[in-house]
Amino acid sequence: MTATTYAKKAFLALGLPLILLAAWWIASAGSTNPFWPSLQTILQTFPETWTPERLAADLVPSLARLGIGFSLAVVGGIVGGTAIGLSPTLRALSEPVLEFFRAVPPPVLVPIIALFAGYTGWLGKIVTIALGCLWPILLNTVEGVRGLEPTLTDTAKSYRLSWWRRLLFVVLPGASPRIFTGARQALSIGVILMVISELFGANRGLGASIVQFQRSFAIPQMWTGIILLGLIGVLLAAIFKVVETRMLAWYMGQRQIERGE
Repeated sequence: MTATTYAKKAFLALGLPLILLAAWWIASAGSTNPFWPSLQTILQTFPETWTPERLAADLVPSLARLGIGFSLAVVGGIVGGTAIGLSPTLRALSEPVLEFFRAVPPPVLVPIIALFAGYTGWLGKIVTIALGCLWPILLNTVEGVRGLEPTLTDTAKSYRLSWWRRLLFVVLPGASPRIFTGARQALSIGVILMVISELFGANRGLGASIVQFQRSFAIPQMWTGIILLGLIGVLLAAIFKVVETRMLAWYMGQRQIERGE
């Protein structure tokens, strides 16, 4: 791609956020409302609030729990979704359960999990994130496996590939676009549940810090936590995009050929 193309993409990606920040700065300038501090005040408070020590104490545990829960959901979703997608019998048996959990909002599970796993330690938070992230990955994996071209599986069988080789080189690569779609949705849900799970009985974590700031009426500090959370979401989405582009380079190239690009 040319430098002009990169500049255009950068403008499209950063244009709207910069416009919104400028509008926020102008609208809040000189604000005397304690619950609506100016953006200048919030930005000045940011480095004072989120020191390296506080980031290590609050942000690192939150990201660690998110990483563990999301990883468990990816493994469970791919394994379970592949098994259900390949077996019509298993799919028929599990479809009512899947439809039930599809309709249940993940935050509703938080108090239920707290009853059984507790919220004084890491277990309840990890379980909350894992269960919330599981369903998008599992359901998209099922659809990805079911949507495989019959020609691919028939060709693999004609070459007498073992079941294991068909799974690794035909089924999972063919379903990978849908798997990544589910994982992208699950990552957004995981960030939300990371914060919600820390609102209940947690002393450390990004969500717990935001609540503590709010309860102590440290409003600028609370806004810095919200901004930090948004920046983390943007960073995680960018990292996921890089991984997705590398892993699905063959698929994106195929789509470009089909579109004649």
